[in-house]
Amino acid sequence: MLTFKETDLNLLFDALHFAAEKHRHQRRKDQAASPYINHLIDVVTTLWNTGEVRDMSTLLAAILHDTLEDTTATPEEIESQFGSVVLALVREVTDDKSLPKAERKRRQVEHASHTSLQAQQIKLADKISNVYDIIHSPAVDWMPERRREYIDWAEQVVSGMRGANPRLELYFDKLAHEAREMLNVG
Repeated sequence: MLTFKETDLNLLFDALHFAAEKHRHQRRKDQAASPYINHLIDVVTTLWNTGEVRDMSTLLAAILHDTLEDTTATPEEIESQFGSVVLALVREVTDDKSLPKAERKRRQVEHASHTSLQAQQIKLADKISNVYDIIHSPAVDWMPERRREYIDWAEQVVSGMRGANPRLELYFDKLAHEAREMLNVG
């Protein structure tokens, strides 16, 4: 039986609290305008349940993966509370918001294969969460063509990370196929 030290669980709960606080006014683009923290919980749960990821730094960084990109969180805050390894992983999966969206997306495709195994697993779980939402609760203003474009792009990102976690990749492929079938019918 896998057990974690109390300090590991404290860090996990601290990361959830930190992310919830930093994202507290943010909502997902889905029809229910879900609290943003739901996405972060989904990403870390996917890593744990589907990917069987047990590395605490990866799990912490998954919870925090959007904090530098989308909130007022600073690298110093993350490093002081969660350490330099977690900060490095969060930085690896953070887009440079000063760049145009098209350039950020191009860079994700280009850099996917050059990131660490842990960062690749976080990205895979993030893409899984987003494709799942496209199927089950798409953004209100995303017409079918926009959803198809996202799936095309996500598949390009994932193709650069093949071998990082076959269980996550298989689940992503299943969801991408399901999304395409749904969009082709609709």
